[in-house]
Amino acid sequence: MPNRLSALHHAGQSIWLDFIDRSILRNGDLARRITEDSLTGMTSNPTIFEKALAEGTAYDDQLRGATKGVSAMQLFEMVESSDVRDACDLFMPVYEATNGADGYVSIEVSPGSANNSKETVAEAERLWAMVNRPNVMIKVPGTAEGAVAVRTLTGAGLNVNITLLFAIEAHRRVIDAYLAGLEDRVLAGKPIDRIASVASFFVSRVDTEVDKQLNALADTGDAAIKDRRLALRGKAAVANAQLAYKLFLAQFSGARWQPLLAKGARLQRPLWASTSSKNPAYRDVLYVEQLIGPDTVNTMPPATIEAFRDHGEVARTVDADFAGAERTMRELKDAGIDMTAVTDKLLSEGLASFQKSFDSLTAGLDKKVKHLG
Repeated sequence: MPNRLSALHHAGQSIWLDFIDRSILRNGDLARRITEDSLTGMTSNPTIFEKALAEGTAYDDQLRGATKGVSAMQLFEMVESSDVRDACDLFMPVYEATNGADGYVSIEVSPGSANNSKETVAEAERLWAMVNRPNVMIKVPGTAEGAVAVRTLTGAGLNVNITLLFAIEAHRRVIDAYLAGLEDRVLAGKPIDRIASVASFFVSRVDTEVDKQLNALADTGDAAIKDRRLALRGKAAVANAQLAYKLFLAQFSGARWQPLLAKGARLQRPLWASTSSKNPAYRDVLYVEQLIGPDTVNTMPPATIEAFRDHGEVARTVDADFAGAERTMRELKDAGIDMTAVTDKLLSEGLASFQKSFDSLTAGLDKKVKHLG
């Protein structure tokens, strides 16, 4: 049977694994996925590490050998940077074969610094030095202060993955920050041809929130209005992401981009995150199939990768109907959905969720270290 993951890769979309733990780094599973499934990158976040550290004993030896008196956060940075470094080494052949276009592994700054650009920059530079690999990406939350940090970090030559993007305007802000950082380097006489960046636009969470609001709104109005509102369920997330891709195409062309491109600048690729279907009524590969196109990344958890391998359909969809995406957004507005309020809420909830995971994993590390003696 044809490998649907390989077909997805050949359609111009990079497949990144939204998962990390020490076992897959050492038992050959990740290496196999790189070879057999066209896997070209990996993302991590506090929630993923929380699960990895809570389950099993893979990290116990490293924790036993840690210096006494270090904080739980220092312990976490020690184990996460070790895993990310090992993953970077496994993806290094991809990085080299693509001349630095792919093969990246992401490590995230703590969400507590999301609204302070100076703290974000300081933490990002520390993580960059700890991993010490050219194919590491530092994940920075897509807040207003995060965008300020993106410009500084890009200007300093770091690879940046901007995460928790929900709103088109937030996407515009981080594209501008990336371009400004490249321009800063050019003015300083520094090279820009080995700097990479992705803008992680979250998908399924948008439908989860919008569908909930549509269900509530459907209880008001006559039958025809109710039907129109309910018919919009499951459409907001894809339309929102497709319009983010439209913005990407517009921003990475024209007078501002061309001088940077001439000096070897790389596109800041849209990365589709949160692409597992949360609603069992929806096709489990919906958020992969509807966002396929060139110069994109889709970071998927293992279950979504397996589902796409089994029954995913590959066709260029991300830019097939921008007019339809715009129409969907107008219809959502007419139905009473305030997308600005939706995306603001999702960003706030995303930061809170990651902070909760950070707090939980550091508390778990304290407990584990005491248990290990």
